[in-house]
Amino acid sequence: MNATYVSPWETEELTLLRDTATQFFTDVGMPQMEKWESQHFVDKEFWRQAGELGLLCAMVPEEYGGPGGTFLHHIAIMEAQGRTIDRGFGNSVHSGIVADYILAFGSEEQKRTWLPKMVSGEAIAAIAMTEPTAGSDLKAIRTRAVRDGDSYVIDGSKTFITNGGTADLVVVAAKTDPDAGAKGVSLLLVPADAPGFRRGRVLDKIGQQAADTSELFFDGVRVPATNLLGEEGAGFRMLMKQLSQERLFIGLGAIVAADVALEHTIRYTKEREAFGAPLFDMQNTRFELAECATAVRIGRIFFDDCVARHSRGELDATTASMAKYWLTQTQCDVIDRCLQLFGGYGYMREYPIARMYADARAQKIYGGANEVMKDLIARSL
Repeated sequence: MNATYVSPWETEELTLLRDTATQFFTDVGMPQMEKWESQHFVDKEFWRQAGELGLLCAMVPEEYGGPGGTFLHHIAIMEAQGRTIDRGFGNSVHSGIVADYILAFGSEEQKRTWLPKMVSGEAIAAIAMTEPTAGSDLKAIRTRAVRDGDSYVIDGSKTFITNGGTADLVVVAAKTDPDAGAKGVSLLLVPADAPGFRRGRVLDKIGQQAADTSELFFDGVRVPATNLLGEEGAGFRMLMKQLSQERLFIGLGAIVAADVALEHTIRYTKEREAFGAPLFDMQNTRFELAECATAVRIGRIFFDDCVARHSRGELDATTASMAKYWLTQTQCDVIDRCLQLFGGYGYMREYPIARMYADARAQKIYGGANEVMKDLIARSL
């Protein structure tokens, strides 16, 4: 954000962490962006380098090999990423979602087996919820996990899975009781080397080209019963409990992207001349930028209020839904208006604003479609 605004929860420690992450993403990540976009995944070596710097799994306690930070440390790292490299680096899912699920619901054995590897970058993690016929409606998933002695046998398919093509561990949402609705959903830890686990194609997306977004298939995948995360049938409740924090992280990505787009556009309009004067000097340009700057400031203050609520354990599902919906909508609106000020150049991928435009669109879909967010909000009225 503009230097005149500082988040009320900012500390010197968080600033130093953000600076470290920014330098790493700028010096090590940005030179590889073209390669990652071409191959549609981030190299595993980059994950290991990030792990060495303590940029993975910031919320994992020291006893499991982690930095022992809070979700504020994760926010600082993700903000640095959002201002440098695109969302192709799936650390938000790896560190902000999967690690948090294992911490909150995993057994001691599960924590000690996976968390140190995730902290170091040795193991990349994904979570597989979405299916070809079930997105925001998680109760409608068809993937089955049948108990067979001391094992579960998993059959089904997943799609749109972040980190899916490179993941070493996948948290899979499956029906252990198909007749129990939401109460029949369970979560299981599936190592990528499990027999019967198969990766499909890396999906060709409009934006977020460097992101590894894949199809996954489970053909009689057998995992030990000890790989059950939490209790059988508690999966949907666990997913709902963690969604507020996940949606807060999506909101962070949205408001940071909108702010970065605004910065690019202000700089461009001051340099670009039209009709004998800088584009910035035209009243329409100044009004557009003024409105965008106001929307970004409002969004940041709303986000920071959500952060404060979450720090106190008071971020309710309704407010989290508001944040996810409104901030991602603001992101798309602001970037669209900024792109317009670039004229034809805004449509060229060599300009960052074009890539930001394409990357933004998925934000209104994943993490619960914005239409679903509005319905959740309406239920509380």
